[in-house]
Formats: sequence, C-alpha cells, structure tokens
Amino acid sequence: MVSFPAPPTAVGSSALRVQLTYWWRHRRLARLSAPRLFTEWVQHRKLNDRDPRLPILADKVLVKDWVAERLGPEWITPTLWAGKVMPTRPDWPLPVIVKSRHGCNQNMVVRSLADHREAVRRARRWAGRPYGAWLDEWLYGEITRGVIVEPFIGTGEALPIDYKIFVFAGVARFVQVHLGRGEQHRWIVFDRAWKRVSLPTDDPDPVMPESLERMLAAAEELGREFPFVRVDFYEIDGAPRFGELTFYPGSGLEPIQPMRLDLLMGLLWTAAAADWLERGMLVHA
Repeated sequence: MVSFPAPPTAVGSSALRVQLTYWWRHRRLARLSAPRLFTEWVQHRKLNDRDPRLPILADKVLVKDWVAERLGPEWITPTLWAGKVMPTRPDWPLPVIVKSRHGCNQNMVVRSLADHREAVRRARRWAGRPYGAWLDEWLYGEITRGVIVEPFIGTGEALPIDYKIFVFAGVARFVQVHLGRGEQHRWIVFDRAWKRVSLPTDDPDPVMPESLERMLAAAEELGREFPFVRVDFYEIDGAPRFGELTFYPGSGLEPIQPMRLDLLMGLLWTAAAADWLERGMLVHA
C-alpha cells in the first residue's frame, strides 16, 4: 500500500523566474493568476499546487506500486535494480534501459559492457544533481535521487512508441504520440477517436494502437483524482504497458500548435479546476 506524506512547504518557487522562462520560449507573458492556455496552467501548477501525492507519483520507482494496486501487476515493467551508485558490472541480462528516478530526459539504452560503463558515469552525474529547480518544478526536488534499471522493451534498435494520454478531471481527451525517440524526436496529437488535432507534418498518421481503448480506460482510472495528469503508455505485443505519470508536460514551455489546441486544453483544465474547487477537492486552485 502506498502512503503519502504531509504537503511540503511551498518554498523556492519564483513567479518572476516562471515568467522569464515562459517568455523565453513563447515570447509572451503567462496569465499566472487566471490561466487560459494549457501552457499557462502548467506554470500555475508549478507555483500553486503542492499536492503531497505528486512527488510519489512522479518517482519512477514508487509509482509502480501505486499503479499496480489500481491496474494490476501486468501493466508494470519490472525493476531490475534501483539505487544511487550503479554496480561496475551489470547483474542483469542486456539490453536494459537506465533512467534517473527523479528527473526527465535522463535515460540511456545499454546494449553492451561499454554502454554499461558509460551508463555508470551518467548515472553518477544524474544522481549527484537535483532536478527541476531552475524550472520551478518543485516536486522533483522531493524525490529521492537515484537510478532505476529496467528491461529494454523496444523491438530491435528502436525505442517503443510512446502514447501520452492527457486526462482532465478523469476523462482522457488527447493522445500525444511520440515518434523517433532517441533519433529525430517528434510528436503528433490525436483526439480519442484517433483524429489528428495537431498541425500537419510529413509523417503519415501512425496506426491506432490495438490496445488504445484499454490505455484510455487505464489513464482515466489513474487520472480521476486530479484535475489534470498525463499518463504515458507503450504497447508491447498488442498489450498496454504503463510508462509514467507527468504533471508538468514539457514544463509548459514546449509550444503546442495550433494555438487553438493550447487553448482547448487550457479550457478543459479550467473547467476541471473549477469543478474540483466546487467539490472542495482542490486545495491549491
């Protein structure tokens, strides 16, 4: 059973720093007190939402128990090892993927002993540094710093396609499909009926995953206690596999195009937050 600590004190957040980073990426100021766009809501959450569950559920080690309780253990990729200092030689079959447990975009596929030596060096660097402070992503500072090793679940050399489901007030609304991970990373957004809602690109629309309905239902189960969360999945041999929970997608700094999609997502978050407040479920609006 996963237990949650008392809320941490809201320290270290800076509205000025949030505005500067938002301006840097979007060339406009964010409406922090009355957000309308999705990217503005992410900034609002950084500054105001101190839900004590968030660090637990963003921890790549601890979240697995919480998800297994709700969906079942078959949704979880097993942990081969977790700690702060990786062994100098692998005690597990290769290939594997090595990730920091407390940060984002800190991962490496290990296919050989030479890769493992490089992963040991990177893991030491990841575990030795806090994550998220300069972007005011407070929850990452509450997670125990360390590294997790999992079996590689891709096919051949390719990383699996990432299906990131945007859940507002327990309803799955959009699926962001990430292609070319580790190479030419790019993404496309679909609605739940698999109609593209992001801008046209040179990529043909990927085939709808066989397990999409199961992913959507699972995302709604995991997201029903929050006004917004992104729930990530993979599909392995036709079966869905949980990836992680994300509360600050792209730190709210990655442009969402077209702008009307940023606005539509923002309006869904606005409605969810208003509903949470009305029902007394949201302490930090």
